[in-house]
Amino acid sequence: MGKVIAVTNQKGGVGKTTTSVNLAAALAVAEQKVLVVDIDPQGNATMGLGYDKKVQETTVYQVLTGEVSPASATLGPIDEAKNGPDLIPSNSNLSGAEIELVDQENRDRRLRRALVEAQESYDYILIDCPPSLNLLTVNALVAAHSALIPIQCEYYALEGLSQLMEVIQRIRRKANPELRVEGLLLTMYDSRNNLANQVSEEVRSHFGRKVYETTIPRNVRLGEAPSFGMPVIYYDALCRGSASYLDLAQELMGCGVPA
Repeated sequence: MGKVIAVTNQKGGVGKTTTSVNLAAALAVAEQKVLVVDIDPQGNATMGLGYDKKVQETTVYQVLTGEVSPASATLGPIDEAKNGPDLIPSNSNLSGAEIELVDQENRDRRLRRALVEAQESYDYILIDCPPSLNLLTVNALVAAHSALIPIQCEYYALEGLSQLMEVIQRIRRKANPELRVEGLLLTMYDSRNNLANQVSEEVRSHFGRKVYETTIPRNVRLGEAPSFGMPVIYYDALCRGSASYLDLAQELMGCGVPA
């Protein structure tokens, strides 16, 4: 049975999609069978894995509305020569899903039900969430075994994090008792920057062993790779960004962090 992880933080620009795409690729390189579910209407994870979001006719939208099964919406690695992750794509059509689902029964459990069968085929399923605590994010958290929370090393790093933790606790009580925090991931880290070091110390002091030892550095190659439609490990396997996500994959596959 595969592990379902929601990569989430309602704060934008913290590295959710970068983490979803590159962690998935790093896990795949480690010979894990991985599926990325892009549940953000912006479709950035879809593009980051090499697919044109604008031409996708079957997406996670149809999965949520029950029109198709996850298997019918799944795309394989765009480069079959690479052992990359599979993808359920997204595009702007997903923006209408919340409106369509609002009056539906069990609207917050649509993704959970859909992914039950998919878990038999994958070791890891990573859900790339939108930068908000909306119905799509709630669907992801109800479907997930755990939440991986990227945190940018900047002044407002902890802003809104307490709200996300409250949402996770509420979902644990009402809809998904097994949901836990997989780990907090410090992103865009620059050890030469005093503020980044202060934020890192504050986060580690507050959350302890829930924070991954691996940090994701500011790295030019990480920023360049999406424009070529590929994870950084395929773009430049020797850069610091690739090394960091490979380290994170190993940490995730190990004992992880305590609940």
